[in-house]
This record gives sequence, C-alpha cells and structure tokens, in this order.
Amino acid sequence: MSAAGATLQSDVEVRRSGDGRWRPLLAAVALAVLLVAWAGDSGYRLSLVTLMVSYALVALGMYVPVAWAGSLSLAYGAYAAIGGYSVAVATTMLNTPVWVGWVGGAVLAALVAVVLGLATARLLGFHLVAATLLFTTAFESWLDHSLWLGSSNGLVGVPRPEVLGWEPGPPVLVSAGVALVLLLAFAVDRIADSRWGILVRSLGQAPLVVSSSGTSPGRLTVVVLAIGAMIASFGGAFFVTTVGGITPETFSMELVFLALFMPLLGGIGTSWGAVLGALLTVELTVHWELFAEGGGVFVLSVAVLVVLLVAPDGVLGYVGRVLRPVRRALWTDRRGPRG
Repeated sequence: MSAAGATLQSDVEVRRSGDGRWRPLLAAVALAVLLVAWAGDSGYRLSLVTLMVSYALVALGMYVPVAWAGSLSLAYGAYAAIGGYSVAVATTMLNTPVWVGWVGGAVLAALVAVVLGLATARLLGFHLVAATLLFTTAFESWLDHSLWLGSSNGLVGVPRPEVLGWEPGPPVLVSAGVALVLLLAFAVDRIADSRWGILVRSLGQAPLVVSSSGTSPGRLTVVVLAIGAMIASFGGAFFVTTVGGITPETFSMELVFLALFMPLLGGIGTSWGAVLGALLTVELTVHWELFAEGGGVFVLSVAVLVVLLVAPDGVLGYVGRVLRPVRRALWTDRRGPRG
C-alpha cells in the first residue's frame, strides 16, 4: 500500500474509532462546564451565555442544509423568530405550557421551510439567496406591523417554565440550553456520518448518485431544510424562554449574516464548528468591550477574513490539521506493527 493510501486509511480508522467519535463531544462538554461555571449567578454573564446558546442553535440550523446539501438559505432569522413568537403566544395568549410553544414553533418553522423550499426548488446560487433574503425581510416587516403580535413592541411577560411546581432560575435554564446545544451538535455530527447522512451530503456534489439510489434530490433537500428550520426555531424558543420577551428586531437580518460567519470561523467541516463560531462571535461582538464599542461586527468580519486566508477550514480545521500526525501516531502505536 502506498504512503498516501496508508495515511488515508489511518485517518478513516481514527475517525471511525470510539475515541475519534467521542473526543469532540468530551472536549465540548469540558468547555461547556467551564462556560457555565464562569457564568455563575452573574446576570451579565448569563445573558452572554444565553446569546451564545441562541446563536449556536441558529448557526446549527443554517449549517445543516449548507454543509449537508449545499443549499444556502437566509431564512433562518425568520425560523428563529417563529420559535420565539410561538413560545410567547403559547404562554401569554393561550395560557399553555412553554413546551407547547417549543413544539408548535418547531413544527411551524418546518412547515414554512417546506413551503419555501418547494417554492424555490428551481432556484440556485444568487437567486436562491435573494429569494430567501426577500422572504426574511418581508417576514420581519410583517411582524413589525402585526397588531396581535405587539407590532414593534413585540410580546413581553413570558412566564418562566415550571416543572412540578418548581420554577428553575436563570442558571438552570442556561445550563439546560448549553446541554441542548451539545446534544444537537453531537446528533448532527453523528447523522452526517450515517448512511443517510452520506447520501444527503452527496446532494451538493453528486446529485446523480442520490437519484440513482431511488431518492428524489428535491424531496431530500426539503427534508434537510425542514430539519435546519426546526433547530433554528429552538434558538428563538430558548431566548424567549430565558429572557421573557421578543420583538421583531430580536432576530433581524444582522443575526442571519452573523450566522453565516459562525461556521466559517469555527470550521465548516463539523457541526462543532458552528457552535465554536457562535461562542467566538458573541465574544468578538458583545463581550469584549473594546471590540463592541469599536464596531464588533467589523472586528468579526476581519477575524473571519483572516481565518479564511490562514486556515480555510476554520479554527477547528486548523487545530485538527495540526493534531492529525499525533492522533495518527497514537493510533498506529495502539494497533501495533503490521506483519
């Protein structure tokens, strides 16, 4: 076997090994524990982590169709808003539990994604981006003029969720949100390596392969868009559940553009890149006072540009490339020499 072939086989074996499967999750859990401990009971820090969780869920929702099916849609701010307003309506108007708003928002966002996906099925590239951008703009304008949804004032006074009469405080809600991000990121990462995930990821590069398997590429794309919309809706639902209110500007077009940066910054090759990108985005645009006052979005744009030039695979891709020889050596030592 050639050296290149041996290297490729080693990389595949490391990826499929138990350590290769769980290592990203263990590292993410460790970082999450440190993040929650850092937030503590501080209202400001908890608000930062709340924003990180919401951004991470929206970024994950956008990541799924982009990385899997090569379909770039700018409607994910609208899907997050659907999730948020569903929670607000369910609790303040219908007097139903918070989870009803979560489920209803996810279903509604998926249905909207399906309709929008079918309507734009023949559009590609710039035309698809333009169409979904127009949809998001129109949706935000509709929210701003919808009297029963509070117009520009939005909906406030969303009650905290209760569990058997117990009302969890902000630290518990934030911890639950962080756990949800870890669970969804891990699930997306695992599904991407499944047989179905490999078929879906063929959509963007080899649609004929998908067709030859007896599956309609168009229908599969719509399913992927619906999954992404549901995940993004959780970002809005979590934000409203934790903060207690929402306005039309909460999930504006700025969030959509930030969500585009997040996977590029963290690494488009894995769902964990979207999560890391969300954390770095909040750090660069909100937390670091110097950057926030000096134009956080500008600093973030420069950071993404530098990452694309120096490490096109993102931060995680660069780290993985640096550590790959070490992992390969450890895997070879573990298996022992071959006869």
